[in-house]
Amino acid sequence: MLTGIAQVAYLVRDYDEAIRWFVDVLGFVLIEDSPRGLGKRWVLVAPPGGIGAELLLARAATAEQQAAVGQQGGGRVTWFLYSDDFASDHARLLANGVRFREAPRHEDYGIVAVFEDLYGMRWDLLQRKP
Repeated sequence: MLTGIAQVAYLVRDYDEAIRWFVDVLGFVLIEDSPRGLGKRWVLVAPPGGIGAELLLARAATAEQQAAVGQQGGGRVTWFLYSDDFASDHARLLANGVRFREAPRHEDYGIVAVFEDLYGMRWDLLQRKP
């Protein structure tokens, strides 16, 4: 029986640049950073708390992959980051230099605001209603 999605590959330009952004700016936890030979590394990050899939930071190795960095969502919100304290997390991310594309808004499903990561990918910061 299938039980869940463990990791999702996330194309990056540089491992260390991406680790710094996800860990220092978003507050993710570096779960693993292991060499795999030929300059490749197995780098896993995730929000603290361990709920949901981990991101496998995969350095783009070809010209085609390099062109796809920041374009994986085709301009749509692709990533959804849940919060249990939207106001605090929103303020912390703003203080860390995260660029929000909009002011927080209240929807039927909760509080949400779209932000961009270091490559311009769009994320929802979302606190769902109980």
